[in-house]
Amino acid sequence: MAQVTVIEAIRSALDEEMAADDRVFILGEDVEAGGVFRVTEGLAAKYPGRLIDSPLAESSIIGITIGAAHYGLRPVAEIQFADFIHAGFDHMASEASRWCYRTKGDAFLPMVVRTPWGGGVHGGQHHSQSIEAYYTHLPGIKVVAPSFPSDYRSLLKAAIADPNPVLFLEHKRTYRLIKQEAGEPGETVIGRSRVTRKGSDLTIFAYGLMLHESLAAADELAAEGTECTVVDLLTLQPLDVETVLEAAKATGKVLVVHEDTLTGGFGGEIAALIAEHAFEYLDAPIRRVCGPDIPAMPFHHNMESFFMPDRTKIAAAARDLAAY
Repeated sequence: MAQVTVIEAIRSALDEEMAADDRVFILGEDVEAGGVFRVTEGLAAKYPGRLIDSPLAESSIIGITIGAAHYGLRPVAEIQFADFIHAGFDHMASEASRWCYRTKGDAFLPMVVRTPWGGGVHGGQHHSQSIEAYYTHLPGIKVVAPSFPSDYRSLLKAAIADPNPVLFLEHKRTYRLIKQEAGEPGETVIGRSRVTRKGSDLTIFAYGLMLHESLAAADELAAEGTECTVVDLLTLQPLDVETVLEAAKATGKVLVVHEDTLTGGFGGEIAALIAEHAFEYLDAPIRRVCGPDIPAMPFHHNMESFFMPDRTKIAAAARDLAAY
């Protein structure tokens, strides 16, 4: 069976949703030509007038997206790099996240903001940021961070169908690196996590590229006799609390992995949740493997490697935890 990349899975989801609903359209920088990563390539010819090239102004992209959703359309905005979404933060935080709440549930904003995030591609300090923690802090914005092509496809379709705003994070390192046999979409419900590997010694929580690094570390540890459960969070907001707690209780040892900086990173929420609701099941302190608390990811290969968590760092932390 043919192998599908993450880019192909995303393009497939956009194609299927645009074919099914003429209210769905795409806007962003250079999207008519396919965007900088060629995700939307070929869609402009297939759907004339429904891919709109915007100015280099992220604030206007998100503002226009909100306005279009107000009028009953289903816009899918592309922010070329997650690092530049901050220009539109006020629109997301002050308008999009609050619209359903401020109308007592009488009005909705069916909008999606797609953006490539994360490091590992030598993008330097302006093309490598992890932004998820800023937006998981906003009730009213759903934050989705898939890992496998099938989940990218199915969760993007679910995001477009959702009546409320969704920030859809696409780890740029996975775009062409991660492949999967073509087939049916994966998880179709926003707000559910998945146990991708089961083990009895400790539990690793991860998402995006770090899910794949965690699975590779788990394979290495299994050869040494340490069996890990690995949970793909998939959706960060709303979080699948039930799955998180069950997985933590099952092993009693927890490792949380993300490439964002340690302080204020989303992993702190996972750790706090488990400490509050499953403390009596823990056999060791909760550990985190995260990026260091420095202002940005460096460009140089060696320094980028120093910043990025990887399978070696994850395996080392897991060994310490298993031996506790």
